[in-house]
Amino acid sequence: MVSRGISCENNTNVVISINLRNPYPQSPFEEIYEKWRLMNLSGEIQPYLLELKSLIYLDLSGNTFEGILIPEFFGSLKNLQYLNLSNGGFSGVVPPTLGNLSNLQILDLSSNEFNQPLFMKDLEWMTSLVSLKKLKMDGVDFSMVGSQWMEALNRLPFLMEFHLQYCRLSGPISSLSSINFTSLSILNVGGNYLKSKFPIWLRNISSITFIDLSYNDLYGQISPGLGELLNLQHLDLYWTDLTGSCSQLLSGSWKKIEFLDLTYNNFLGTIPASMGNFCNLKYLDVHSNGLTGSLPEFLKEIKNCSSEGVLPELRELYLYENQLMGRLPEWLSQLEKLTILDLEDNKFQGPIPAFGTFRNLERMSLAQNELNGSLPVSFGQLSELVELDVSWNRLTGSLPVSFGQLSELVELDVSWNRLTGILSEQHFSKLSKLYDLRMEGNSGLVLNVSSTWIPPFQLRYLNMASCNLGPSFPTWLKFQKNLFYLDMSDASISGSIPNWFWNISSGLENLNLSSNQLQGPLWLPKQLNTTSLVSIDFSSNLFKGPVPLPNSNCHLLDLSNNTLSGSIPPNIGKSNLDLEFLYLSDNQITGNIPKSIGYMSNLEMIDLSRNCLTGSIPSSISNCSYLSTLNLGQNNLSGAIPNSFAQLNRLQVLHLNKNLLSGELPLSFQNLSSLEILDLSYNKLSGDIPSWSGTAFSSLIILKLRTNAFSGAGGLLYGLSNLTSLQILDLAENNLSGSIPSTLDYFDLDKLIVKAKGQDLEYAKFLYLVVSIDLSSNNFIGEFPKEITKLHGLIFLNLSRNHINGSIPQDISMLHELQSLDLSCNNIYGIIPSSMSSLTFLSYLDLSNNNFSGKIPFTGQMTTFNASAFGGNPQLCGRPLVAHCQGDDLDQGKGQGQSNIEDENDDGFIDQWFYLSIGLGFAVGILGPLFVLIIKKPWCVAYFNFVDKIVDKSLYVAKKMKKHSW
Repeated sequence: MVSRGISCENNTNVVISINLRNPYPQSPFEEIYEKWRLMNLSGEIQPYLLELKSLIYLDLSGNTFEGILIPEFFGSLKNLQYLNLSNGGFSGVVPPTLGNLSNLQILDLSSNEFNQPLFMKDLEWMTSLVSLKKLKMDGVDFSMVGSQWMEALNRLPFLMEFHLQYCRLSGPISSLSSINFTSLSILNVGGNYLKSKFPIWLRNISSITFIDLSYNDLYGQISPGLGELLNLQHLDLYWTDLTGSCSQLLSGSWKKIEFLDLTYNNFLGTIPASMGNFCNLKYLDVHSNGLTGSLPEFLKEIKNCSSEGVLPELRELYLYENQLMGRLPEWLSQLEKLTILDLEDNKFQGPIPAFGTFRNLERMSLAQNELNGSLPVSFGQLSELVELDVSWNRLTGSLPVSFGQLSELVELDVSWNRLTGILSEQHFSKLSKLYDLRMEGNSGLVLNVSSTWIPPFQLRYLNMASCNLGPSFPTWLKFQKNLFYLDMSDASISGSIPNWFWNISSGLENLNLSSNQLQGPLWLPKQLNTTSLVSIDFSSNLFKGPVPLPNSNCHLLDLSNNTLSGSIPPNIGKSNLDLEFLYLSDNQITGNIPKSIGYMSNLEMIDLSRNCLTGSIPSSISNCSYLSTLNLGQNNLSGAIPNSFAQLNRLQVLHLNKNLLSGELPLSFQNLSSLEILDLSYNKLSGDIPSWSGTAFSSLIILKLRTNAFSGAGGLLYGLSNLTSLQILDLAENNLSGSIPSTLDYFDLDKLIVKAKGQDLEYAKFLYLVVSIDLSSNNFIGEFPKEITKLHGLIFLNLSRNHINGSIPQDISMLHELQSLDLSCNNIYGIIPSSMSSLTFLSYLDLSNNNFSGKIPFTGQMTTFNASAFGGNPQLCGRPLVAHCQGDDLDQGKGQGQSNIEDENDDGFIDQWFYLSIGLGFAVGILGPLFVLIIKKPWCVAYFNFVDKIVDKSLYVAKKMKKHSW
């Protein structure tokens, strides 16, 4: 009787084969696991096998030998031709005795055991396997063998395949002067640490069918001769950083190519029409390269395949993240076997072709292009479609009713287009498998369904922000029991939130109902029916009444911009220890900040700004050790800044502006080394600005101390050269004195770039304020700081209302981007430099009330200013002033009546100029990097309200859920 897996020679009954492979994988599913367990072998392997002198086949793969060494006596099985120990639970060094198996043709030691892997010490023994045809050692550690592994393999003349994926191979791939393995068919070394040029000798191996060099650090150009490998069927160069011409590579003679992956490389150029010759191509992935041009018109040039149409076998096509443009060609709809089409993130234009013939299409993404027109009605015929993404295009019209026939559809994303029209129950009639629905950013879509409608689907992800879902609260939501993400912000919903809403899902993790007209007292359940931490955003509604306590499993709560009143609940800190983000700004909240807030030790952001809070700042806030942003600005808080803030060593943003705080800057602030934004403006703080602030705040980007009672020589100014990241500095309206230091030109500043979308577009016009200096309304003395003229990106300069003397340097014309210059109410003397006429961007100028003399250089840009810009300088003459210079023509003063009219509202004039010039400047682009010191109140309020909004939420934005990629 022959046992299972044992085979004998027919005539002699000598054992020649032992196959004890476990055919079942280890699985978490009980039924499969039980089968694996019954078949599994473990324990020691005894040397009794040596008695089987005629053994030619041994397979122990798929078992669990629990980390034992591969027995050395295996090397004495002289007749062995097949040895498979893959995934058998072996560990340790691969025994060199295996080199004695001179008859071995197939060796498989592949391992997925990462905790106790097999490893190789050298490859010299392997060169004795002179009969070897197939070598599989995926997952075996080769890190100790050096870079000569390719030479060793080349000494095996009959080698046809070698698989060395994820083997920790490193160094270059050797340049072989002569090739011995001339029958090589498969080369697989993906997932290693190879740093090498592409091995050009591969083009000389005509027998090769399979090349995988993916996930390596290759460099340089790919060999053009690779395209002449007539037998090549599989080429995988995923993420190898190679360069080359796509049109050259794909113009080769790959008649048999089936799999081609060139992803994450630097292939440039166009896709050649000759690719239509790839009649056997099933998989093509060239995403994330630099492809340009349009897709070729194959139908006009190529008809070489036996079946009708081009690329008749193509199943998957990935061209996303390139620079392809033009219209989508009609031949795409002829790819009858295509299951996946991904053209996302290119520059395709024009309408979407009628893709109704895609009978096998399962996934299609045309997102992030410039496609226009309407969605094809024929999409409703894509009966196998599972995922459809056409987001971020310029599509118009309505959503075809035929979409309701896509019974296999799981994910639908039409967000951020210009779709309009009514969405009825028919649009969803057969979408019983729909799981993910994204329609946000289409303000013209109106959902009109019956109040008794029961949707056929159970969604997990629903985003219909900016669609019209109102006016009443959508009752069909009560039937959605699996939601984990729900965004119905800016959806024209009014009324109150129904009680049933809080029972809709046990897995809800993100809830956004902001920017609606929801009203009434706001009630939050003490415990949501979910085990996950929840993000709740009810901001920008009409909720009123007391501040509700957050849920015990809430990690973000945003109730900002409502009309909540009363005090913050005294026990707020004890109700939710998991809260990380708390936004209560822009309400009517009164009373003190409760001391219990310090119990929420996980808090990262607190925003209580723009309320009516009183009392002192509780020192218990310092217990929130993870706090990165604290905004208590625009309240009525009083007293001193707590010394305990020094414990907040992760604090990056601190806003205490527009309160009634007094005292000096705490010495403990020196410990806030992570601080990037500090705003203490509009308070009653006093004393000297400490000189240590120039070294303690080494990461500071924005510093606002304006409108306080700081005095002294402005010690901070002399430490400015240490603040190499500083971009905004506002010291205006204090009692600072002394001269302006020469360190102003030492800055090495980065650009402050703020991106604003949607409702923030109004504020985007203020971007140019990041290149402004304003030291006005202080007591600075000394000469005009000539070093300022080295700040070539400067746009706004205001030194008005000080005691500065000296003259304006001639090289002020180096400030090519200057748009506003205010030096009024100082003691500056001398002539006005003629070079100022070349400041072509200058739109506002005030040199009034100084001691300038001589003739005004009334040419070029200077002719755009009226007399008010030069008044109060008795020694000035010439246009546009009434006073004539000696030798001027008498008729020069014609038309001066209008120019002598004084602006009755300085700030109003500047606002008009500011909006115009910044609007024009914004169209040109964001200019050079610098810092801002702001004085004009209309500018300050508009700009810093914008900065407050952007900065306070910037750290949380990164935590928002992003759409998963395919």
